Amino acid sequence: MCAISGILNHHSKDEASRIIRSMTTAQAHRGPDDEGFFVDDTVALGHRRLAVIDLETGQQPITRSGITAILNGEIYNYMDLRRELETIGHTFETRSDTEVLLHLYEQMGSEFLPLLSGMFAFAIYDRRKKRVLMARDRLGKKPFVYFLHQDSLIFSSELCGLKKHPNMNRELDINAVSDYLSLQYVPEPGTIYRKVRKLPPGYLLDFHLDGGAVSLRPYWHLSFAFKPQDLSFEDAVKGLRERVEKAVARRLVSDVPLGVFLSGGIDSAVIAGTAAKQLAPGRCSAFTVGFTNPRYDERSSAKITAEHINQLTGGNLVHHEEVISPGSLEQLSGLICQIGQPFADASILPTSMLCKFAKQHITVAVSGDGADELFCGYDRYIAMRILRSAGVLPQFIRQRLFGVLTPLLPDSGERTLTGRLRRLFRLLAGDSGSAYFDLLNRCPASLKRTLFGEALQNAVKWNSGNVFRRVEENLTAINREERCSELDIFTYLPGDVLAKVDTASMSCGLEVRSPFLDKEVVEFAASLPMEYKLCGMNRKRILKAAFSDVIPHELQDLPKRGFGVPVAKWLRTDWNKQAEDILFGSTLCPSGYINKKQLEHIWSCHCKGRGDWSYLLWSLLVFAIFLENERE
Repeated sequence: MCAISGILNHHSKDEASRIIRSMTTAQAHRGPDDEGFFVDDTVALGHRRLAVIDLETGQQPITRSGITAILNGEIYNYMDLRRELETIGHTFETRSDTEVLLHLYEQMGSEFLPLLSGMFAFAIYDRRKKRVLMARDRLGKKPFVYFLHQDSLIFSSELCGLKKHPNMNRELDINAVSDYLSLQYVPEPGTIYRKVRKLPPGYLLDFHLDGGAVSLRPYWHLSFAFKPQDLSFEDAVKGLRERVEKAVARRLVSDVPLGVFLSGGIDSAVIAGTAAKQLAPGRCSAFTVGFTNPRYDERSSAKITAEHINQLTGGNLVHHEEVISPGSLEQLSGLICQIGQPFADASILPTSMLCKFAKQHITVAVSGDGADELFCGYDRYIAMRILRSAGVLPQFIRQRLFGVLTPLLPDSGERTLTGRLRRLFRLLAGDSGSAYFDLLNRCPASLKRTLFGEALQNAVKWNSGNVFRRVEENLTAINREERCSELDIFTYLPGDVLAKVDTASMSCGLEVRSPFLDKEVVEFAASLPMEYKLCGMNRKRILKAAFSDVIPHELQDLPKRGFGVPVAKWLRTDWNKQAEDILFGSTLCPSGYINKKQLEHIWSCHCKGRGDWSYLLWSLLVFAIFLENERE
């Protein structure tokens, strides 16, 4: 795992050399082991290295025959590709996956991209053709941000690197602010900055140095439309198990210590159990963090899983656990500074703590990310199924019935029964056409009208629903719940889940690999009938069946809790004074972004227990920290 940066079509070699070093140094946390640079009269490239594969000869950038490459990530099938290249005459000087990219480009041009299996963002500079080819992995596991300035293109792994370039325009996109407050992240391919973009997952960016022409096109399409008619559930179970086991095996290749994340859920149990069996009789380290708050603590379930896996493998799983305390908000400020824009998924805090805990023992971790989206593990898919069943009632009846019931339930937080019922009743009372967005929306248009200050009054996307509608136009699934799953794969997964894991892990130089997001696993999951994934109220049906021996019986039917943080409580107790000082002592209100009177009302209601406003307050707290970082 690494960091990459580039300045394409620079106009001063000395200046470009100085800037590329500054951009690369700003991302040293991503690659603490080494740095490398390439600068000529047109292009400057920088690289920070976290040494995982080919420790002795894997330095970057790599140049061969007038072609230079830099890579962030891992190409899991690079040895297979290398062997194929060797059969047609290619010779290699290193054992690195980056050199394989050079040979593939030399052999096939940009057509090699569909052959890659891995998590990556890379750039290949061809001096003879005067072009730079850039690409990002299919699902957005590795980040890539860029901006255009006249005939130049400047890119980096993180915004903190990009900000070191003097020509970056830091004007905020007020529509992105509106989207952020609704979704708690800035959706792809935008950023909080009006002139800065993310390279979309599964896309290729081709930059021609003569004239600065840009070509952006996808190299991969995921389809949920094709469903094999003769695939029995039993054969599907066998096929899924084979694919996941192969995906795990590919991600256990490492020249440095490796382990697994272990929560109290099904996904991490599958990955940890599979990894431990494949590594046996060698040791497999597993890492768990928990809270003293029982609603958020999964240590007991993780312990059950670890004991069960050890029964299967003969005791080779070494389980480490640590208790998390609230601490201060300084860690949050550091993470926001690193990610470079507002990001309000509070689980980034325990994820960061888990990564730091694991980094004391290992350099590579394997996780269960992606299974919820692929196999319909979220409660919201069940909520959408209930909405479809309730569709037999006219909307005006549902609106009156559930509109009356919702206020009768106390707003005690989403991890309580009444909190879940309130959210479901709001869904059933609302507009079916925008139901899924409304279910996820943390700051509806009606609230924005009173909350937004003068600086945001001109935001054109008050309800932010266009974010989903743009993606929905290209969805291939027919079943409504499966369309929600497909939508999450292209919005929530890269915008929230993977961004969180990448930021948290790279903050301490830990590489995290996700077997469920293997190309073969993802495409197979998309081809499965919906009832194999969500059957009635049974979520992840096929995953549980495929790994019934690995998953402890006690976990099979546990409700999903997610890797959350007791933010509501901590804002009232441990973080109360700090949060209040940040919210009302920052430029959040004086700058005109937020109406101070409305914010004071919301803060008072939450602190006095008159409703749970933790999601919105946390988003505003993060935004306030971001604004303060921008002033520095």
